Amino acid sequence: KPPPPPPPPAPVVRQAASSSRTAVRTVAPPPSVSGNAVLEIAYRYIGVPYVWGGTTPAGFDCSGFTQYVFAKLGIYLPRTSSAQRYAGTVVSAADARPGDLMWYPGHIGIYVGGGQYIGAREPGVPLGVGPIYHSSPTFIRVRG
Repeated sequence: KPPPPPPPPAPVVRQAASSSRTAVRTVAPPPSVSGNAVLEIAYRYIGVPYVWGGTTPAGFDCSGFTQYVFAKLGIYLPRTSSAQRYAGTVVSAADARPGDLMWYPGHIGIYVGGGQYIGAREPGVPLGVGPIYHSSPTFIRVRG
């Protein structure tokens, strides 16, 4: 029998630029991401700069990022956060699952669980994982 493979390396955590709202962490995907196709793709782009109107890994804005990630799975999302709000089925916060969209007026990201989301927040803050700082976001489940 061949020896078992070595254990995976520990996640790498780097402190990214902070905004006035919250600090954003750049983190390797936790083991719980494994098998969640949306999050596996989204985590590849941590650290990409925020670019207003950006729709590629050269730079994303919030809806450009979500549109790009879902397109990698063959799922079409409209271009703007306000249009993406209607791209799926609204679910309660209690029923939200990692990989669902997290929306509030003017912003959208991808829910990772535990009150955290991954997204392009604002100029000067690279794409990363951080707390949901809006008091009542809408969660949207998108099906392919």
